[in-house]
Amino acid sequence: MADDHYQVLGVSRTATAEDIRKAYREMARKYHPDLHPDDKAAKEQFKKVQTAFDVLNDPSKREMYDRYGSSFEGVGGGGGWSPQGQAGPFPGGPQAGAEIDLESLFGGGFADLFGGGRGKRAGRSRRTAAMPGEDLSATISVPFKLAIDGGKTEVRIERDGRGETISVTIPQGLPDGARMRLRGQGRPGSGGGAAGDLVLQVRVEPHPVFRRDGDTLLVGLPITLSEAIAGAKVDLPTPWGTISLRIPPGTSSGKKLRAAGMGVRHANGAKGDLIADVQIALPGGADATATAALLEAARAAEATVTEPPRTGLVW
Repeated sequence: MADDHYQVLGVSRTATAEDIRKAYREMARKYHPDLHPDDKAAKEQFKKVQTAFDVLNDPSKREMYDRYGSSFEGVGGGGGWSPQGQAGPFPGGPQAGAEIDLESLFGGGFADLFGGGRGKRAGRSRRTAAMPGEDLSATISVPFKLAIDGGKTEVRIERDGRGETISVTIPQGLPDGARMRLRGQGRPGSGGGAAGDLVLQVRVEPHPVFRRDGDTLLVGLPITLSEAIAGAKVDLPTPWGTISLRIPPGTSSGKKLRAAGMGVRHANGAKGDLIADVQIALPGGADATATAALLEAARAAEATVTEPPRTGLVW
């Protein structure tokens, strides 16, 4: 199970940006490898702290993490996904996993805290000559059902003039227009620098019946004339199974019925609703006698109405 970034930093989900930065400084001081050169556990915890801060310190990444949970970090087998692909913990600062300039992060004298001197700082400065690789970008098309359900799929992309098939993990509830970032799958770096990322622009294919508005699913629900008059219970398929929807007696076309929690869902437990737009379907192909009887009955019922249906229709 993926680490909870809030728990790693020891802050609540309502923590302010300043709370997150303060917690990060404390945790970084506690677990920095310079303090524990032979402690593999401390080194691993420091990596977790850095990863958590990279996400929670960026408003866009934090919003996506809160919405999609662990799927945020699991895209493409090791890449996170975000709508903007923002940079690291500070403007112009390091990307996730890059070495931190401790002097700028904690202030002067921090190197001395670890027993470091000018030689160590100079060595760290020389390592910054490594150049990361360039990011690549591509557009992928995702079926509507897969974007709602989430799961793995193979997509075909062009990378440096060559066609490739790659496996991509689609987070549950992925919206149209989202950007997915696959870490380390861009162009290679130089001088020991990390490889760039592959940024995928997502286009969600339309569904023949359902539409999406944010986390709300919309669908037209055809019912018979008798169901509209007398009321009924009708079956309605949803991404989460078929449900029985109650049609109140005297329902007209255009009435909207809501099924709570049956819309778009996310890994963090958030759920949208499903709204069914009732559409009365008149019987087609009925014989002339049945049609005439239906028309006569309709006119008799309309004669008892004191207010015509189009009374409120004004310019």
